[in-house]
Amino acid sequence: MCKIFDNNRGLSLIELVVTMVILSVLAGLILPSARMTSTRVKEIELRRSLREIRTALDDYKKTFDRAVEEKKIVASLNQSGYPETLQVLVDGYDFGGLTNYKKKFLRRVPHDPFHPVQGNEELWGMRSYSDDADSSSWGGQDVFDVYSLSPGTAIDGTKYKDW
Repeated sequence: MCKIFDNNRGLSLIELVVTMVILSVLAGLILPSARMTSTRVKEIELRRSLREIRTALDDYKKTFDRAVEEKKIVASLNQSGYPETLQVLVDGYDFGGLTNYKKKFLRRVPHDPFHPVQGNEELWGMRSYSDDADSSSWGGQDVFDVYSLSPGTAIDGTKYKDW
C-alpha cells in the first residue's frame, strides 16, 4: 500500500519565519495607505463643512439685503448684514417680517474634523466683515468668514487654517 501522508505534520520554523516576513511587508505597505486615506476623508469633510457654513453665511447676507430692499429692515452704517454668531444660522432670524417664520440656514453647525472641541471652546475660527482677510482674531461684530483652528498641514502642503 502507498503512503500518502506522513506522520510529520505541521510547519517548519523556516516556513513560519517566511510567512511572518511576508505578512510584515504587506502590513508595512497597507498601513501608510490607510492613514493617507483617513486623512483624505477628513480633508473632504473639512472642505464640505467650510462650504456649507460659507454658503449659509452668503444666503443669510442675501436674505438680509432683500429685507432691506423691501424695507422690512432699516440698514444702519455699523450693520454689515452678516449674522452676529454662527448659532443665528441654526436658530433662525425673521428679517423684520420678511418671512412669517424664523428662517434657518443650518440644521447644526458642522464640526471641524481636524480640531476636536473641548469644553466651551469655539468650533471654528471666525472673521468679521471689518477684519483683515488673513486675521486670526475675531472682531466680534459679525461672522463674515470661518476657518479651521487646526494647526495641521494638508496633504497638498497648505495649512488647514488657510482654506
